[in-house]
Amino acid sequence: MDRERLMDRLEAEFGGTPAERRVVARMAGDLADAQALADDLDFEVTPEAVVDNLRDAPGGSPAERWNWWMGALEASHGGYRRFRVTAWQQDS
Repeated sequence: MDRERLMDRLEAEFGGTPAERRVVARMAGDLADAQALADDLDFEVTPEAVVDNLRDAPGGSPAERWNWWMGALEASHGGYRRFRVTAWQQDS
């Protein structure tokens, strides 16, 4: 999973701060490394796939959209709560 490319795509699509985009990209990388989506849905975690799924969220920043997606996966399959974003460093 190309985290740098994902951060660029997140900025272009949803804005947010650099720190917020980094934490979402880190969690997406963790999700890809865990192979959870591959096992549950035969789904490859790529920057394009992440952005496509985050577009389905009702709105918000990259982290809010990410958490919406993880919440949907948690409700449908379980085991995705650990990939939620809970905090990130505030940029000054």
